[in-house]
Amino acid sequence: MAGTGVFAEIIEGDVYKYYADGEWKKSASGKSVGIVNPTTRKTHYKVQACTQEEVNKVMEIAKVAQKAWAKTPLWKRAELLHKAAAILKEQKAPIAECLVKEIAKPAKDAVTEVVRSGDLISYCAEEGVRILGEGKFLVSDSFPGNERSKYCLTSKVPLGVVLAIPPFNYPVNLAVSKIGPALIAGNSIVLKPPTQGAVAALHMVHCFHLAGFPKGLINCISGKGSEIGDFLTMHPGVNCISFTGGDTGIAISKKAGMIPLQMELGGKDACIVLEDADLDLVANNIVKGGFSYSGQRCTAVKVVLVMESVADVVVEKVKAKMAKLTVGPPENDCDITPVVSESSANFIEGLVMDAKQKSATFCQEYKREGNLIWPLLLDHVRPDMRIAWEEPFGPVLPVIRINSVEEGIHHCNASNFGLQGCVFTKDINKAIMISDAMETGTVQINSAPARGPDHFPFQGLKDSGIGSQGITNSIDMMTKIKSTVINLPAPSYTMG
Repeated sequence: MAGTGVFAEIIEGDVYKYYADGEWKKSASGKSVGIVNPTTRKTHYKVQACTQEEVNKVMEIAKVAQKAWAKTPLWKRAELLHKAAAILKEQKAPIAECLVKEIAKPAKDAVTEVVRSGDLISYCAEEGVRILGEGKFLVSDSFPGNERSKYCLTSKVPLGVVLAIPPFNYPVNLAVSKIGPALIAGNSIVLKPPTQGAVAALHMVHCFHLAGFPKGLINCISGKGSEIGDFLTMHPGVNCISFTGGDTGIAISKKAGMIPLQMELGGKDACIVLEDADLDLVANNIVKGGFSYSGQRCTAVKVVLVMESVADVVVEKVKAKMAKLTVGPPENDCDITPVVSESSANFIEGLVMDAKQKSATFCQEYKREGNLIWPLLLDHVRPDMRIAWEEPFGPVLPVIRINSVEEGIHHCNASNFGLQGCVFTKDINKAIMISDAMETGTVQINSAPARGPDHFPFQGLKDSGIGSQGITNSIDMMTKIKSTVINLPAPSYTMG
């Protein structure tokens, strides 16, 4: 059970503590932040409301701890990461329980997220040793006009303190995707978890604590974004920010100083369907891609751009598969569970009502109970409807019928988002040409968009992000090149 057994020390009364300097602490504010269960719409957990002064102390602690950690041998860093990964997997049940209660993630998917996170940490350990164990050796006479009088040795060194801010929908996996690369590279971590998902993140952090990482190296600050959000992201002690989320990331990028930023933001992932596509494959992937975890994924299919000649068939096949989706509480492993908050549900409903007013075709009856919204396919959507452009982050999917490939590409590229997209066709030449033309970070051919496997590069264009994620890319981003140049005596030549 959450907050019991090995996790008993992370909670006092009914409020979970925050983690700093290797200890679980209560905030001096004496205040807490309630976490509402999306299913019951009642407060289920409480976490500390940390103060700005506590943020200052954590930054000082993290800076000191990082200096010592940077001198820790690579093999030792990797050893501790492997240990944390093993503990995380052992404790998958209580952490998954938190995911079910905090973000209404279906029970099986919650367990999968925790196990996947353990695998990610172990991969970071191995990949980090490989990448960081190598450097470069350059000689000066390879550049015109120079003698062989300088040797340059380069290596990757840590940036310092990494501020990690994961989103609610994957508060464990997207936290460790930042923590793992940062730690193996020699950085320290200050984690600011999302409010919905904070308790799962605190349990995950305790697994690192149990693994025996040095005090002060990993810290987890909970609290209200309105009070410590900007204070954290603009703090002079932060040397790098890795953020996953929505529009907040754009605001952070404008306020942060001259530090590396890794931002994965929103998406309006387009699915382009050509006439020659395998339509059963298309339907499977539209339903999986559009409605998995109730559409609350940055890589969910957000708009279907289907050729008019096959649109009727595709819509009927998708409707048939949607009819088999189960709807209900996450404890029952339902396919469609409540969205994360009432405000999210209200936003989704606003998009639906706008589409209704503008005469979109409703393939199912719109139905909502609290935060639970039944899956809905909207056909004959036009560009003047909000749902054609805005990201619902819920189980509502628009279908736009197109008369040419160029029309589909134009709609995709007209979006302010550019995270992922997908193309369905049996003609690989067409697929590659369309992929080249789509202004997105990743294009999937004959499969729905997806972030994993976690070592693949993952990046967005335009308002969908800055920089690239994926284990190798994250390690590169969280390090900088250090050069040491050896100056040799000037060469002397003798004729002989």
